[in-house]
Amino acid sequence: MDQTEIEQRIQKAISYFESGYNCSQSVFMAYSDLYGIEQETAAKIATSFGGGMGRLREVCGTVSGMFLILGLHYPFTVPTDKEAKNTNYRAVQRTANLFKAEMGSYICADLLKIGREPQAPVSSERTKEYYRMRPCTRCVALAAEIVGKEIAGIG
Repeated sequence: MDQTEIEQRIQKAISYFESGYNCSQSVFMAYSDLYGIEQETAAKIATSFGGGMGRLREVCGTVSGMFLILGLHYPFTVPTDKEAKNTNYRAVQRTANLFKAEMGSYICADLLKIGREPQAPVSSERTKEYYRMRPCTRCVALAAEIVGKEIAGIG
């Protein structure tokens, strides 16, 4: 994967988000085809991580989407394979730190500048005001870029 393909996948993630998919789905779906996961399955897998995990406003859904991709790229499937586990954890921390360096946090509530409390389990309406007032589209683009560069070995 080169920078041009990463840019295309960033745009795909933004397009998913702007069409109504949640933040986590948008990032995960932009790359899941590389691992043989169809769009509908990818949407299902990432569903619960939007809104900082079901609007709990914890870890940003875009960051969770990155982590889902990293699990596919750096899998840990054999309980005794400590090196595989550590490789994944290093990638998780590396990408999370890049996201935090740019956005100031990887916690949804911090990014939205709201209290760190669960919100009603009802998604917000996607209006022009929604997109204008929130950093979510920027988070989607950044997470898609960071994970793309990570899996491409560009950095």
